[in-house]
Amino acid sequence: MAETTASQSRRNTKIGYVVSTKMAKTIVVETTRQKSHPLYRRVISRSKKFYAHDENNTARVGDVVLIEETRPMSRLKRWRLKQVVQPAKLVPAAEEQQAS
Repeated sequence: MAETTASQSRRNTKIGYVVSTKMAKTIVVETTRQKSHPLYRRVISRSKKFYAHDENNTARVGDVVLIEETRPMSRLKRWRLKQVVQPAKLVPAAEEQQAS
């Protein structure tokens, strides 16, 4: 029983899209969630941005990533990149421009 609890982390994780990689070793991840409006009962989307530590600069804009809660690394950074779930797909027009 101790082995199963040791392998499972109690830290909070989130999945979202990378929207910015302009800082050194930092990515901005946007997560969206849907919730019901308290009065009108319509489903509305809420999004929030998280700053995450990316040690090797592996994530690119548009990637779907898994981030994990960690100790505070700076004023805004409290998350770290755990894995890139799905890399971003290039648009065919962008591939042609890179080839030429």
